[in-house]
Amino acid sequence: MKDRKTFKANLENKKGMHFLLGLVLTLTFTIVMIELKQYEGQLMDLGQMTGIEDEDVVPITNRDPAPPPPPPPKPPEVIQIVEDDIEIEEIEFESTETDESEEIEIVEEVEEESDEILSFAVVENKPVFPGCENEPDEAARFKCFNRSIMKTVQKNFVYPEMAKQMQLSDKVWVSFVIEKNGKITNVKVERGQYDDLNSEATRLIKLLPKMKPAKQRGKPVRMSYTVPINFKLQ
Repeated sequence: MKDRKTFKANLENKKGMHFLLGLVLTLTFTIVMIELKQYEGQLMDLGQMTGIEDEDVVPITNRDPAPPPPPPPKPPEVIQIVEDDIEIEEIEFESTETDESEEIEIVEEVEEESDEILSFAVVENKPVFPGCENEPDEAARFKCFNRSIMKTVQKNFVYPEMAKQMQLSDKVWVSFVIEKNGKITNVKVERGQYDDLNSEATRLIKLLPKMKPAKQRGKPVRMSYTVPINFKLQ
């Protein structure tokens, strides 16, 4: 039997082409679907992120500080008007011109004598004990002054009987003043423990003779002095 189909009408001839076309379409569809899934996945990831809405954002504004208020105006100065009714007292000036015939009286200033009692350390000239006048200088005369006082004390010294029986010993400090006339005054005990010894020390100082007084600026002055008297039983 003779085949009636022509070559063009035979589908078997186009089978390979159809297969290739279907393969191309399949691949194209597959690629499109893959791309479509990746895009949708990215959209879902973006949809799951939490963001800050515009309503929650508080805008920050910088406001300039208000200018300080202006200072209050100064009060007006009050001008006090003083009436010019002050009387000016006239002063009379006496002439100081003198004639040659007038006598000029010269008044000498007399220094008042002071009763201040000076210390022996500040007076210019120390007192001089009788018999020490011939010493060569001031220092030698003052050494003679102290030595002569001790000799007078030792010469007239008497140990009080009661103090001797009680075996009392002490160093008694006695102060006194050499007046402007050289006499000894204001004898008193500055330091001492026992009355009997203090009384004997006072008696001994009162036996000192009249001296040549201390001088300040060439004038006699009152001077204070203190001596120690040592009472000791042997």
